[in-house]
Amino acid sequence: MDWLSLARAVILGFSIAAPVGPIGVLCIRRTLAHGRLVGFASGLGAATADAAYAAVAGLGLTAVSSLLVSQQTWLRLLGGGFLLYLGARTFVARPAHSDASAYGRGLAGAYASTVVLTLTNPPTILVFAALFAGLGLAGGSGDAASAVPLVLGIFLGSALWWLVLSAGASLLRARLTPATLGWVNRLSGVVIAGFGLVALLSLRG
Repeated sequence: MDWLSLARAVILGFSIAAPVGPIGVLCIRRTLAHGRLVGFASGLGAATADAAYAAVAGLGLTAVSSLLVSQQTWLRLLGGGFLLYLGARTFVARPAHSDASAYGRGLAGAYASTVVLTLTNPPTILVFAALFAGLGLAGGSGDAASAVPLVLGIFLGSALWWLVLSAGASLLRARLTPATLGWVNRLSGVVIAGFGLVALLSLRG
């Protein structure tokens, strides 16, 4: 394995995941409401989707990337609608009285929902392809052996960010009262729905 490429991909995956968008807000809110494991599971969903798109870019799967990008209007419509739904649901949610991370359904649902949300942004493939090429990595080479450390590194770097974010948010959890958590839910709901609205409005262009 090319350890240098792996290390560079880890840094790249961490950097791409770090900007706080709708998934970041969702991860923080879920950590505060249900615990660190649910928040981290949400982040792992995003990391998995990032790795999948990195694989498409790294392996040079032009037909797959072209198909996904050509369908980005429908995928963004799905993602924007899903964000509006999650925002509304979060806004009206009552502060949890138990830790949902104790239940497999909570972890699986948190993971699956962020996989879906992250996959609704197909241009991510183009971002990875451009970054791989710009950094002299294996983007578009079609070589599975050279793509493996890139995909693995993207996943590990992204997962590392979500671990840091969920761990940091969990430190605040014990200090928040039910009333404060209620306001967190409302604020998170508005922000998440706002991201969804922006996604839908962007389709008009």
